[in-house]
Amino acid sequence: MQITRYTDYSIRVLAYCALKRDALATTQEIADRYGVSGNHLVKVVQELSRLGYLEAVRGKGGGIRLARPPEAVNLGDLVRQMEDMELVECFEAGNACRITAACRLRGILGEALRAFIGVLSRYTLADVIAAPDEMARLLDLTGRCGGR
Repeated sequence: MQITRYTDYSIRVLAYCALKRDALATTQEIADRYGVSGNHLVKVVQELSRLGYLEAVRGKGGGIRLARPPEAVNLGDLVRQMEDMELVECFEAGNACRITAACRLRGILGEALRAFIGVLSRYTLADVIAAPDEMARLLDLTGRCGGR
């Protein structure tokens, strides 16, 4: 299984905000720290805000921060919300594959998908940032992470 860059960036944004604790971050700041496109992150941040993972503060000095504690951000739930879980055509509502009735692929891939999400569901954002000092150092946030 492979998650999209969109979901990868979603996890990175949330991890960054978790490292900053209650301090605000900007999308451009996060893009600069990770060396990724700010334009792409804007879409990610908008979706994470819409889903209630981030709180956006508007205006001068505004930015984003986590809307819930890292321990409350389940990775399985996040990936389910960010990814298209229709792995192949037979998962889709408008399935027109001629062999669906006899093919076992849907069941096999469905089992694999449940296992994949099941493992992710055992972890939270807190597990991702389990080495906050090292992550902060790698992102050049030392001394800027809410006391870390």
